[in-house]
Amino acid sequence: MSLSDLLFADLQQEFANTRRTLERVPDDKWDWQIHEKSNTIGWVATHLGRIPSWTLFTFDRDALDLNPANGPNFDPPTPTTCEENLKIFDDNVAQAVATLQSVDDATLSQPWTLLSGGEKIFTIPKHMVIRTWVINHLVHHRAILTVYFRVNEIPVPALYGPSADEG
Repeated sequence: MSLSDLLFADLQQEFANTRRTLERVPDDKWDWQIHEKSNTIGWVATHLGRIPSWTLFTFDRDALDLNPANGPNFDPPTPTTCEENLKIFDDNVAQAVATLQSVDDATLSQPWTLLSGGEKIFTIPKHMVIRTWVINHLVHHRAILTVYFRVNEIPVPALYGPSADEG
């Protein structure tokens, strides 16, 4: 089994679990935050909707500068409703799946760099970008969202087995 096949299997499960979670974000709670230092439900949902796009960014370039000195900042679309966010998520997932299906192991081993204002934040192999900044990042922020759900009495989906709300 190739490295891309292994990553693709993980991504399929995490994308499906993330979508099931995002479907539950209520529009009337979009601006709710658990603490003044925490992000809102809408911010977390929007971030989750964007994360799959990192798959495309990983393979259509060798570096991404979030704040380029000679150009506009990285400025993805910002939805304000669950429906808008799900559309962005679904589009990003479709692009991620198509991209990963066309990648070979040699490409997965090539280096990729994240920059901010021209300063290197990190350089890691592209397969590690997918593992860390797509898969693990999805799981991390999805977990935060489920805590926000619990506090707001929004049913938490069963993701890796039953939740207190679903069998």
